[in-house]
Amino acid sequence: MSGNGYIDNMFGTARMMAEAQSVVAYRMLGMAGFWPVAPSETMRMTMEKAPAFAAAQMAAWQAVISGASPDRIMAAWLKPIGKETSANQKRLSRRR
Repeated sequence: MSGNGYIDNMFGTARMMAEAQSVVAYRMLGMAGFWPVAPSETMRMTMEKAPAFAAAQMAAWQAVISGASPDRIMAAWLKPIGKETSANQKRLSRRR
């Protein structure tokens, strides 16, 4: 992380939120029949949340226990969730 940890986290959070919103849009369009999504997408969108948030929580607590600064704790928390939203956005944006 650069010396601008809080700013990096702000932009990382904004990116994650934008990806999450596009994922919601793709899934809603898919449920309405306007965008091609796998039949398993409805189940996937509910089952992926708990593991992603558990990984984020674990990473954040590991950072806390190791004495990391608040910006590094936030970055550790954001990484697993951002990884999921990024992967979902890339996967769902491809036309089949």
